Amino acid sequence: MISRRFFLKALVTAAVYYPLKGVCAYQAPERKLNMYNIHTGERLSTVYSSSGGYDPNAIDQINYFLRCHYTNEVVPIDTKVIDLLCDVKDTFGVNKEITIISGYRSSLYNKLLRSLGRNVSKKSMHLKGCAIDFTIEGIDNVKLARIAKSFKAGGVGRYPEFVHIDVGKIRYW
Repeated sequence: MISRRFFLKALVTAAVYYPLKGVCAYQAPERKLNMYNIHTGERLSTVYSSSGGYDPNAIDQINYFLRCHYTNEVVPIDTKVIDLLCDVKDTFGVNKEITIISGYRSSLYNKLLRSLGRNVSKKSMHLKGCAIDFTIEGIDNVKLARIAKSFKAGGVGRYPEFVHIDVGKIRYW
């Protein structure tokens, strides 16, 4: 027979553990990105997280790599969008190279794109360092967008040339 004390301890343990299960379920020993930036011609291969913690030097490298190529302005990129990018990439293979079209976008560059008739939002998540436009060679953008949506982590837009992900409200286009 189970004692009431044992039952209550088990119940409290389950109540505490269960909400954290999704958070703790996937703790990759290393989170690695291999990226190529089409605008700067730069490549970056870095392990940015290990055992659940971020490497500040690697995050600085990613921030620089994802800077606005038009103004060279660097801002901190939200680690949630970096993790989402890594999650999407890992679905297809941990060593896949990601082609970056856009990370951070300065307001000056955003205004320029709008003046050229490009369909960019005045309040783009790129302006906050919370969005990335990318492709992965050999992976159809339809499939990339479908996988990105499955994470339910923010906005996902599919374009002929790339997929947009952000960590704002969940929405799709």
